[in-house]
Amino acid sequence: MKYFILFIISLFTFIPIKSKNITDSLYVPRYESTFFTSSKSQTFFCDACGCAAGNGSSGFESLLNPQFIGIKYFAQHYQAKENLFVEDLTQDQYFNTVQLWGKIPVTRKLSIYGSIPFQFHSKKTLQGDISISGIGDASIMGIYELVKSKNSFHQINAGLGVKIPLGKFDEKGITGVNPSFQLGTGSWDYQLAMNYKFQKDRFAMLINTDYTIKTENKKHYQFGDQWNYSATAFYRLWNSTQSVLSGKIGLQGEVFDWNRQFSEVMPKTAGSALYGKAGFEVSLNKLSLGTELMLPAYTNLAGGDVEAKSRFSLFVNFGL
Repeated sequence: MKYFILFIISLFTFIPIKSKNITDSLYVPRYESTFFTSSKSQTFFCDACGCAAGNGSSGFESLLNPQFIGIKYFAQHYQAKENLFVEDLTQDQYFNTVQLWGKIPVTRKLSIYGSIPFQFHSKKTLQGDISISGIGDASIMGIYELVKSKNSFHQINAGLGVKIPLGKFDEKGITGVNPSFQLGTGSWDYQLAMNYKFQKDRFAMLINTDYTIKTENKKHYQFGDQWNYSATAFYRLWNSTQSVLSGKIGLQGEVFDWNRQFSEVMPKTAGSALYGKAGFEVSLNKLSLGTELMLPAYTNLAGGDVEAKSRFSLFVNFGL
């Protein structure tokens, strides 16, 4: 993971500060009202970056609108070991997030991504259901276009961002089997991201990776760093002069480092998971709608005391 961080930082060292296309005013791109009208000029616009929500990542999104504001619902289901003396995982945990998000262009190559989530989580215990709700940690990230081929087949973007601790951190929550049952981490965390996009005719491929560096909060608790990666293939199923329908399928993985309290490693907090995912996206003029279902292919969280079950997301965006 340390080599990944150094690699990302080295890339930002070589980002040019000045460009002939940068002006003092906000960059407003030309918005094409029709998509895929010619088989020789199809564009998938899949350079938007989504950030982690709850204790998992919603992944990077492929959006038919390049710049947007919208709303997204993201649901996660886990099962945890409720009784330490019983091997069965009987406690259902549900993490739900509704977030406002957007990606706004600043210059031809630089965009700003931001999100503000509202969390409502619940878990079933022997003592009864426990629920928490409220605003989560906000995120803001700058996304820069590093490379774009002349034929637009290849594109590489990089991002650098920060997570703002608006969500409440409950110190009592870390004593449970899943210490991530929280509204926020209570800490300022830092995010590094990169994606590669290939597109030609009806097909597109998007490869993403991002790394979150988590710091110690005021309660002297530090959640482990998190590395996410994904590969998604897209295929245009249908289009007209004003609308597009595309399907997508892929894999997404997550790796969690150990949590720490007073700099001491907390046992059974590291882990990893791999998901298979499938979904679709449809665009009508400036409005786009997308949905995705994720099921675990491999899960080893909290030393086996927590098991990922499923994830589902739905978003509606308006192109700028």
